[in-house]
Amino acid sequence: MTIREASAKWHGTLKEGSGRVKLGSGVFEGAYSFPSRFEHGPGTNPEELIAAAHAGCFSMALSAILGTAHHIPASISTVAKVHLGATAAGPTITRIELETQAEIPGLAPDEFQNLAQRAKTTCLVSRALAGVASITLKAELLATTTTAQ
Repeated sequence: MTIREASAKWHGTLKEGSGRVKLGSGVFEGAYSFPSRFEHGPGTNPEELIAAAHAGCFSMALSAILGTAHHIPASISTVAKVHLGATAAGPTITRIELETQAEIPGLAPDEFQNLAQRAKTTCLVSRALAGVASITLKAELLATTTTAQ
């Protein structure tokens, strides 16, 4: 079993305090605070980190599904937008929008849509975030050029 970790340290009250998050691999460490999470202050926040994880996971899942279907992507670019809203329970991740663009030579647009939807539902992060009310996907197959030989 693979175990990944990250850590966070917080000082002070919720609104006036601040903290730092650090990935276990050491490739990222950053500040976070009430303004960076609930307003537009400098620093990162847990929702942004969830978005990065979801975009990365989805892109890899789509690549794996494409490979199984014998399609090798030239590129896959994904943006995940995590919406933080207010509910009766308090602040909640209310929605996640995945937007992906891919260049995949020889793949029909309808097959691409089917494979992208399968990647959305099978991606490990999508499954971990199943409690989010809505995870949507906008998938765009970009035109590819073929080289005459």
